[in-house]
Amino acid sequence: MFTGIVQTRLPVCKIERKDDFATLIFEFPPEFLQGLQNGASVAINGTCLTVREIDADRVSFNAIDQTLKVTNLGALTDGDIVNIERAAKYGDEIGGHVLSGHVMDQVEVLDVIESADNLVVWFERPEHLAPFILDKGFVSLNGCSLTIAEVDGNRFSVHLIPETRDVTTFGLVKTGDRINLEVDAQTQAVVETVRRMLLSPEVLAALKGI
Repeated sequence: MFTGIVQTRLPVCKIERKDDFATLIFEFPPEFLQGLQNGASVAINGTCLTVREIDADRVSFNAIDQTLKVTNLGALTDGDIVNIERAAKYGDEIGGHVLSGHVMDQVEVLDVIESADNLVVWFERPEHLAPFILDKGFVSLNGCSLTIAEVDGNRFSVHLIPETRDVTTFGLVKTGDRINLEVDAQTQAVVETVRRMLLSPEVLAALKGI
């Protein structure tokens, strides 16, 4: 489980690739190594990966073919910067919203509007996920818990404060970037429940009788 409060951004030290498999290696700062063990979960650009090996300050993760296809981890190269969040512990403050680290799709950055103290980023709104991307709803983008500022047809925007720009990769974002998306689980559950209710035979029969 993660909170969507990205703790730092780090470059990829090295990527070792096979046909349908990759090992991602990072150099973790000392504060991120405390208590870290093999098998621990870490969100990389919002994607939950398992620690494979710790060698001094070098930490490696394996990503299988499905992960590489669905998320933007498949397009990473040595030196690319990613968002990092270690798994939440019971009792931690949930400053964002609860995330699973299971990325559902990638969305393209359509526009970046920057000012001194504000950054507005517009993204595509995929049709198959559109019902869950709602005005003032929650969404995870590259592992950042963000509130949707505006929905306009097939696109949506978020507004980013200076702290988010400084700590996360959104300080480096540009048009055309592909960003990992995880919709809010509670929103998804409510929408799917309402859908099933509206499509139930009883409700459809009642609507026909109106």
